[in-house]
Amino acid sequence: MQVTNNEKPTFQQNSVQAKNNNVIAILKQEEERAKKVRIFYILGAIAILILLVFSYVKSELNFWLLIRDWRNMWDLILDFFPPDFTYWKLYFDDTIVTIAIAIWGTLMAAIVSAPLSMMASTNISPTWIVFLIRRLLDAMRAINELVFALIFIVAVGLGPFAGVLAIFVHTTGTLGKLFSEAVEAIEPGPIEGIRATGASKLQEILFGVIPQVIPLWTSFTLYRFEANVRSASVLGIVGAGGIGVSLYQSFGSFDYPKVCAILIILILATSLIDLASSQLRNWLI
Repeated sequence: MQVTNNEKPTFQQNSVQAKNNNVIAILKQEEERAKKVRIFYILGAIAILILLVFSYVKSELNFWLLIRDWRNMWDLILDFFPPDFTYWKLYFDDTIVTIAIAIWGTLMAAIVSAPLSMMASTNISPTWIVFLIRRLLDAMRAINELVFALIFIVAVGLGPFAGVLAIFVHTTGTLGKLFSEAVEAIEPGPIEGIRATGASKLQEILFGVIPQVIPLWTSFTLYRFEANVRSASVLGIVGAGGIGVSLYQSFGSFDYPKVCAILIILILATSLIDLASSQLRNWLI
């Protein structure tokens, strides 16, 4: 009995010592991890600072010129007033064409982006398909609408149709990326429940994925529609229809009062579209 009593405290002491050693080891690991995180943040801050300085030099930023020559801009702004609404009916019709270009370009992009986003989502498609589709979407996004408009003008001629196609291709790249991110952020529970019933992959997407992402998809589409109205307004510069034709002609002839009238009509149209789409997004989400 005496040996047992002597061994019992020794075992407890060893157990406590082992726990203390574990605690010390964990604290050292946490300290090392915190040190690595601090080093990472410091190196990241230095890298960002270097990038900002490099971009500053390459961008040739000179805010002093902006401050020094502000009067030149002010004189140009004064030339815009009073606005000349003599041809307001023509500007209004061109604005309607611009909105129509944005509507069809956005609608076509949303329809095509839906299946592409599924193929670009890591939780839906195999890795090699995801890689290929994402690179395709990157290419669509990287090229400006004006460049696409120039390409489609060669194919279909001058006019709004080339503008619709240009908006469609560029917006498909943007919406495809946004749609795929929404798909990757869904809750897996509903899909697993549908899969447990023996449903096919298509049924999982139709009844498990799409109901979760439809509100976000709609919101993204409305945002892009607002942006596409602004983008479509300059496509006329290269002959792709819309208000851009009148805007370019007025700028080219230095008829700034007409430019001001066109810009006012564009601002009013864009504001109305923004108010309507905001109400619709609030209702959907």
